[in-house]
Amino acid sequence: MRKLILLVVVIATTFSCNNDGSKKVIRILPDSAGPFNKIAIVVDNELWKNTVGETIRSVMTQSIDGLPQPEPMFSLSQIPTPVFTGFAKQSRSILKVEQGESGFKIERDVHARPQKIVTVSGKDITEIKAQINKNADNIIEALKAEEIRYKQKQMSKSLSRNKAVQEALDIKVKFPSYYRVTNTIAKPEDKFNWIKRDIPTGYTNIVFYELPLSAIKKNDSLVSQIIRTRDSIGKKYIPGPADGSYMATEMAYAPHVYETIIDNKPTIEVKGLWDVKNQFMSGPFIMYIIEDKVNDRYVVAEGFAFAPSVSKRNYVFELESIIKSIRVN
Repeated sequence: MRKLILLVVVIATTFSCNNDGSKKVIRILPDSAGPFNKIAIVVDNELWKNTVGETIRSVMTQSIDGLPQPEPMFSLSQIPTPVFTGFAKQSRSILKVEQGESGFKIERDVHARPQKIVTVSGKDITEIKAQINKNADNIIEALKAEEIRYKQKQMSKSLSRNKAVQEALDIKVKFPSYYRVTNTIAKPEDKFNWIKRDIPTGYTNIVFYELPLSAIKKNDSLVSQIIRTRDSIGKKYIPGPADGSYMATEMAYAPHVYETIIDNKPTIEVKGLWDVKNQFMSGPFIMYIIEDKVNDRYVVAEGFAFAPSVSKRNYVFELESIIKSIRVN
């Protein structure tokens, strides 16, 4: 009886009816696979070895802004087109480059789930390269969004039950249970919260707080305003190991500032380096200033990592994935 019930369930989930009563097949896709931020490049060997390959690598392995040393945005694994079969098709993030009719398209969950496949094509080498360069931002955005979506899904398997951040700022944010809410010198009315994760060579952190909308004006002095604001927060709430030391912005490198969207709200994204005054400590930070007009405030989340002598790309990627899960109530 148990086997019969299972068979009925499988059939019911595999077949359903179209509006006209005919049967349609619902495909059951395998789970996708692959390390975070590793992109499968499906392209013929001949194209990979010539200037098409050079163009792909220049776009996909450009250095990430805000890190203390050059690190590529993605790691690449080339798969020749004839070999793109079987398990290879289960890669989570795929860039296909083909010779044929000129085009660009993005597909989801074609051979596995979750999966994003970006296809770029052109009639010859010159046109293929032009299509890659023309759509570079869209390629990166599509594949990075898939990686973040998957990272958030993986972290959701063991979320922290601590609601201090949510209750203080009236937001929802998902972070793994291996982050702990750290006690600081902040008072409850300050609405300043800090979560921290210990890693083998240091730690990663995210701080959350709010600012009035009047605190930051979007004009030509935006970078100066942001530096002034985050340094004042660091001085007040993020002390260093020695008396009088605190976290501040590394002034030797101007932060990179962008516009983005979180929770359908205009957001300022800032990437740069932090240091501790009078101490030999520094690292990357990524900061998001979310405009919450309904509550006349900015919700600010800043992630920063201290991980000497190791790659920091995936640590910052995790911080970004957590922050981008924010939903303002």
